[in-house]
Amino acid sequence: MNIDFMKRAIELAEECAKHDEVPVGAVIVKDGKIIAESGNRKERDNCAVSHAEILAIQKATEVENNWWLEDCEMYVTLEPCAMCAMAMIHSRIKALYFGAYDDKTGAGGSRVNLFEENLFNHSISVEGGIMKEECGALLTTFFKNKREQQKAKKS
Repeated sequence: MNIDFMKRAIELAEECAKHDEVPVGAVIVKDGKIIAESGNRKERDNCAVSHAEILAIQKATEVENNWWLEDCEMYVTLEPCAMCAMAMIHSRIKALYFGAYDDKTGAGGSRVNLFEENLFNHSISVEGGIMKEECGALLTTFFKNKREQQKAKKS
């Protein structure tokens, strides 16, 4: 685990917030170097599957010219949802490091645990809570601002 990669994921998440996207950033690392990264693009792409993790996996498979990412690690600012967790499992990501926990849709143990050892044909090493205060603060601030904007519109 390398904290610098989580810091880069946080930078990507901050950029998302500037575009009115839920601030989530993801970075994929191989041999100690970033090979792919993305932030959420659901609003900009008008696409439900444009999560940071999915987009980063797509970029990494292009870089590697292979959908098997078995020597890669992912750093993401928020615990993955079920869709993203399964994409990681199917692409054979080696390890996942995430920041904030997601009690509503987290598939890394908060709501469900799709990364449970031997649940599927591929197991991923998972560590949550990396820089969780910083990652959580991004989300808390974003949604607080959204609520204030909606309240102002009603006034």
